[in-house]
Amino acid sequence: MAKKKKKYYTVWKGHHTGVFESWDDCKAQITDFKGAQYKSFSTFDEAKQALKGNYKDYIGKNKVSKSQLTEEQLKKIGRPNFNSISVDAASSGNPGKLEYRGVDTKSKKVLFRQGPFEEGTNNIGEFLALVHGLAYLKKKNSEKIIYTDSRTAMSWVRKKACNSKLKRSKKNKELFELVERAEDWLKKNPFDTTIVKWETKAWGEIPADFGRK
Repeated sequence: MAKKKKKYYTVWKGHHTGVFESWDDCKAQITDFKGAQYKSFSTFDEAKQALKGNYKDYIGKNKVSKSQLTEEQLKKIGRPNFNSISVDAASSGNPGKLEYRGVDTKSKKVLFRQGPFEEGTNNIGEFLALVHGLAYLKKKNSEKIIYTDSRTAMSWVRKKACNSKLKRSKKNKELFELVERAEDWLKKNPFDTTIVKWETKAWGEIPADFGRK
């Protein structure tokens, strides 16, 4: 009998959100939860990437994995610009313990790192990482570009506001103080840094990824 392929389950809305490694764990999050949003993926990387996006983008569409990209598509995307830094975040649960960092894209040397914070979300971490990266490059008067794999963070930076639905609590007080500082920085500091979406399907995980597979 052929061995059943392992699946990973992304839960966008449920009792707890995140990536789960078994159907039973996923089912526990969505049972008796009105409007639950979830989907299975064949790899952890795909499930993790999906968690950073929107549920509607993954329902009814066949997402193309890196291995399915054609030579023409890869050629069109090209290679990363190594005159850059990359930022990313990681949370143990969503919400859960959160940290973020920025690295040199080519050498992967860590340029800054914050956390862990007791309670946060991936999106908040991605937003803070991106703003921290912008402030870092501005302070150094650098012409480097900055990569992020989060469209949500890019959107929040454009709007100069963190639109997280996470409720404030004693656990995340420090984190929200940092969010307020980030929003204030965006409103007071114009910047010329180019923000670019990291092409995970073509290049693999962003260099700032925490590698928790």
